Parts: sequence; structure tokens; C-alpha cells
Amino acid sequence: MINHPSPNFDARKDGRIKYLILHYTGMATGQEALDRLCDAEAAVSAHYLIEEDGRVFSLVDEEMRAWHAGVSKWEDDVDINDLSVGIEIVNTGHPYPGYESVYKPFTEKQMQALIPLAQSIVKRHEIKACHVVGHSDVAWRRKIDPGELFDWKRLSEEGVGLWPRKQTSTGDEEVNLDIFMNRLSQYGYDTEGWKEDATQLISAFQRHFRPQDFSGKPDAETFFILEDLLKQKAN
Repeated sequence: MINHPSPNFDARKDGRIKYLILHYTGMATGQEALDRLCDAEAAVSAHYLIEEDGRVFSLVDEEMRAWHAGVSKWEDDVDINDLSVGIEIVNTGHPYPGYESVYKPFTEKQMQALIPLAQSIVKRHEIKACHVVGHSDVAWRRKIDPGELFDWKRLSEEGVGLWPRKQTSTGDEEVNLDIFMNRLSQYGYDTEGWKEDATQLISAFQRHFRPQDFSGKPDAETFFILEDLLKQKAN
């Protein structure tokens, strides 16, 4: 663990730590990301940053509120920064206008560093598996990180987060979109005004839980995955 303090933090209002939020940096290099997260003028930060070579930087003490989630919501919580620990994983991320990049898989060294760090955070703060989520889950209108190449399945197998069990859907069942959105809301997603952005919202769910196809189509497989996750959450 490398101590690299960021000035960008404040006190938690609630005092609880309820969520673990994973991000990618979306910048050309890890050094650029580290500099930005420690730049007072940038006013962004995270508790930890994991470099491609597996080095872990501690930027903000977990007991303090880092500024990583922005406008976001999960379940009934709207100040996700106040209730979460945020981990930034160095990755150039998806390209966007004005930024050329090649989104690439996360390195093995990053995963080897992330797993014990995440396990310790979850254990220390008694974070529920259903409260380990990505930036794109809590802020799906704005963000798509850590993206479809992040290995949520492996993380879940190591005891951090949920992952759907094998489904038996044939894929041809009709999906009632109103029911599906109700279920998404039960799981935690912000579904307010979903009719304007249904495809984007469904795609965010699929990037996390069915990354091989995140077209945003509300197909039966996606519905059955969600139903299974709700059962796991209830248990």
C-alpha cells in the first residue's frame, strides 16, 4: 500500500459505510489519473487507486468522504459519496468525443491487488454483496465504467458482490417492460423517468451482469438474470 494523500475529501455526514463502488480511471495513464485525483482544483478523488502493475495507492482515509460518485443513486440513497468507499482502477476506458482510447481488459495484477483489498473493505464495514456495484450502476445516465471487460464474476467468486447463477430461460419468453423496470428498482437501480432512457438503463445492467451482450434489449435472459439476483439479495 502506497500512501499518496489527496486533499479532496470531507467528513461523512452519516458516518456509515454501506457501499463499495468500483470505477475505471478513463485516462491515458495511471500517473495522469493519480495527479488528477490529488489535484485540489479538480475536486475529485477516491479512497484507492490500483495501477496496471498492481500497486495500490491510498488517497483518502476510509472514514472520510471521497468525491468519486458524483450525481448518483442506489436504492433510496442519493449521496453515494457519503455512504461508500470508492476504488479507481487504472484503465484507459471507452473512447468518447475528444478522447481517443482503446478499452482493454484489466490486468491480472490489478485483479490480484483488488480482490484482497475489496475483501478487507467488505469485511471491515459489513458491506452487503448487493451493495458492491459499479459507477455505471449508480450513475447509469452518465457513466459506463468499469465496463463490460471488468471481471465481476471472478470478484463474486471471491466473496465480493453478486453474480447470477446459471439460467434456464429459452430466450423467447415475452418480457413485460413495466414489470422489468419495477424489478430493476427493487434491486437498486434508479428507474425514475425510465421510458426516456430504457435502453441505456438496461444496457448498464447488462454490462455488469451479462457483459457478452449489453445491447439494452429487454430479453428473457436478462429478465431471468435479474430475477435470480433479486432472490440472492433477499437471502
